Amino acid sequence: MRALTLFLILLLAACTTAGPSAPTGPTGTTSTTTSATADPSGRVVDLVLPSAALGRDAQVRLLLPGGWAAQPDRRWPVLYLLSGCCGSHLGWTSPGQADRLTRDLDVIVAMPEGGLAGFYTDWADGPAWEAFHLVELREALERDYRASGDRVVAGYSMGGFGALSYTARHPGFFRAAASFSGVVHTTGTDDSRALVRRIVTQADLDPAALWPTDADWAAHNPHDLADALRGVPVYLSCGDGAPGPLDPPGNEVVDALEAELWAENLATAARLTGAGARVTADLYGPGTHTWPYWDRALENALPVLTAALPG
Repeated sequence: MRALTLFLILLLAACTTAGPSAPTGPTGTTSTTTSATADPSGRVVDLVLPSAALGRDAQVRLLLPGGWAAQPDRRWPVLYLLSGCCGSHLGWTSPGQADRLTRDLDVIVAMPEGGLAGFYTDWADGPAWEAFHLVELREALERDYRASGDRVVAGYSMGGFGALSYTARHPGFFRAAASFSGVVHTTGTDDSRALVRRIVTQADLDPAALWPTDADWAAHNPHDLADALRGVPVYLSCGDGAPGPLDPPGNEVVDALEAELWAENLATAARLTGAGARVTADLYGPGTHTWPYWDRALENALPVLTAALPG
């Protein structure tokens, strides 16, 4: 079923890809575009993309570089920002600060939805998120927004899993990857597997439809894919769940989720280092599973990500 779905998507993409003269703005019938009215800079574009991979329309927010409209013959690299479980892709711009942090970058920032618990995977029985993000969205960006083939990716929580898993599973697609408080070792312990199953179940989905076999779990797990990340700059950040400097004053509650992910990130940083990967690990201790830490992580990771793009 997954093979048939991916074949149909690739066939559709081949039939709709623009020729050598790429369009200079949003065109075509495969995307509906509305500009956000609350953005005086004109950078924000919200897309609705009909998706064969998902069997429904999908939403994507873009942040266009400042010179995009004035340079119609230029192609632009892309920074994918992947969202976490149960949150909206719009969280990157509110409460997140991605618009401010990327304002001076010559990149298209693409923030696609990832489902409540899509886990950046073509499900064994369900939606093909991998095909949507890496085939359909890529084609739309190249066709309608003059995106180049140079891409980097970052994500938080479940999106951190997606950033590393996609990069490892599709060599050459992303030039660098960053994970913030990421689910980066899904098979490390029984608790690691239980966390994924709990996230999926809370979204009213069937965990057995995600990765039915141990081989499927391993084939998507960033820790197990460390060798495939050897040639790619990787940025990891995570807190240990204790209240930290960016938490509200007086908060004394330990964040159990961040504490669990801290153990995953420690193990994966060591595994990447042992594999000879080019890893930058900011395992900063006190800090919770909240946006102030992910904004700080994105700001710190951007030099690593952009250095991997052509000058």
